[in-house]
Amino acid sequence: MANLLGVFTAKNLLVLSLALNVSLIFRVLLLHDAQNGSFNGFFFTKHNGSQKEALFSPVSSSSSSSSLPISQGDRDRVINLDHGDPTMYESYWQRMGEETTVVIPGWQFMSYFSDATRLCWFLEPEFANQIVRLHNVVGNAVTENRHIVVGTGSTQLYQAALYALSPDTDAEPISVVSAAPYYSSYPLITDCVKSGLYKWGGDALSFSKNGPYIELVTSPNNPDGFARRSVVNRSEGILIHDLAYYWPQYTPISSAANYDLMLFTASKSTGHAGMRIGWALVKDEDVARKMTKYIEINTIGVSKDSQLRAAKVLKVISDNSERPNADGSFFEFSYHVMAKRWKQLREAVHESGLFSVPEFPPQLCKFLNVVFEPQPAFAWVKCEGEIEDCESFLRGKKILTRSGKHFGVGPKYVRISMLDRDRNYETFVERLSTIRL
Repeated sequence: MANLLGVFTAKNLLVLSLALNVSLIFRVLLLHDAQNGSFNGFFFTKHNGSQKEALFSPVSSSSSSSSLPISQGDRDRVINLDHGDPTMYESYWQRMGEETTVVIPGWQFMSYFSDATRLCWFLEPEFANQIVRLHNVVGNAVTENRHIVVGTGSTQLYQAALYALSPDTDAEPISVVSAAPYYSSYPLITDCVKSGLYKWGGDALSFSKNGPYIELVTSPNNPDGFARRSVVNRSEGILIHDLAYYWPQYTPISSAANYDLMLFTASKSTGHAGMRIGWALVKDEDVARKMTKYIEINTIGVSKDSQLRAAKVLKVISDNSERPNADGSFFEFSYHVMAKRWKQLREAVHESGLFSVPEFPPQLCKFLNVVFEPQPAFAWVKCEGEIEDCESFLRGKKILTRSGKHFGVGPKYVRISMLDRDRNYETFVERLSTIRL
């Protein structure tokens, strides 16, 4: 043994140790990616251009026919599609590389104020500019003569809107309603602090109380994906339009939305849920001022870092969308991914025979110049036949969903996220297709 050790110098031993450690790290990374449902590969950048190439290409979300191989481990693991976490978009933004990178020196943007002359004084001017530009490029919302209010996601903006729209009198709390199936968090957010200004009033379809009310109109709707209009339609009603999903990857853009108060969010438009950024387009100055006041009291503004990052992301999307025959447009990529996923889901539902999903009429999208059926961010799935509790039934198959009872309807329905990573989604549709009673 001593003779064997004598053959190796210290340099030899160091090289051997380094090789073993690199091998171990590589194995750990592969295992980690496999457990999280993706392998991202390694990228390098050509110096003669901006094109990125992959030594090990990640699986493309937009591939037309190939499916990811489903391992035995995938077949046995729990798939959580309860939340709408938009990790589907990761592969696109990885391909963009450094285009959306933002570097902020430690001394910059330290003040509370972004522009003290603006109504929304914590709104970064560049973010405001890019919001207007993107809406004008896509054609999904009127921005002229509107005040922009930025919030920490559309959830905070919803709360700010309730505060701003509630009567200033000492009367009982104003009722807040939405047609079922409605977004499951609306009742929770509305009644969270047990405000004396407003309270959840339930399903707008059965609302009959006299007096003022606030109606939430989510279009396309979460959870079922249908276009919505107000349903109560009384003179004392005030409307909030939640347009989080009115983007061309989910639904045809037929016209620019033109409502008094419209809510949007980065999480579903670009996939950047972690930035916690949303914005409202508000027609009435007093309402916009009260919403700004609420956010001032609640969080003393909104993160400048997040706004600047969001501005960069929106700029890249607009730049790519405005290029003639642009290869790499965010909305083109997202549209094709969603089209593929809905095709897979409908095939799996047909193969199983135990479920149904909504059918949507096709429309012309003026932005993409394509006629297509809406392909929502969530699937509103119904368990047919004798299955009464769809959530429990699917949980038994290790698929986690959100029950229809949280959306104001019965337990035969569940909401399923369509925005998870490729491998999780592929595993889900493969498993769904094989479910039998």
